[in-house]
Amino acid sequence: MKKLLFIALLATMATAVSAQTFALIDMDYILERIPAYQKAVGQIDSAAEGWQAEVEKLSAEAKSLYEDYQSTSATLSDAQRQKKEQAIVDKEKAAAELRQTYFGNEGELAKLQDDLLGPIEDSIYDAVKAVAIAGDYDVVVDRASATSIFFANPRIDISDEVLKKLGY
Repeated sequence: MKKLLFIALLATMATAVSAQTFALIDMDYILERIPAYQKAVGQIDSAAEGWQAEVEKLSAEAKSLYEDYQSTSATLSDAQRQKKEQAIVDKEKAAAELRQTYFGNEGELAKLQDDLLGPIEDSIYDAVKAVAIAGDYDVVVDRASATSIFFANPRIDISDEVLKKLGY
């Protein structure tokens, strides 16, 4: 009896799984074809390069202070040495704080990404959802981030439908 019940349960689960419809999207493919996304990435990259230059400038100043300290430390009094050491520490700390301000988890780069990319990603999500509902898909998987997909029939890729829904 238990064996029969187990077989019935397996058959029910197999039927439920086989009834699901799947679709794929390729987020990289979609993003490459959205000019606003490319423009936003360019703005983010440009800002990040500028911020990185500022951080590197402070780091270089700290390194220069350290090298100067190394070459003159033998001739300095204890008070002068401590003053130079503190200046080096302060400069390194300022560089670390600036790096955190720009590139930390809640830094300027993260805020800029949220501001510029967030609306684009939201519109893509809405388009995927609309296409999935219209096509009666139960699951939509991103081919670009799903590392365990070795092959998928191209007929289940709805990336072009998503782009069409977005107006591209």
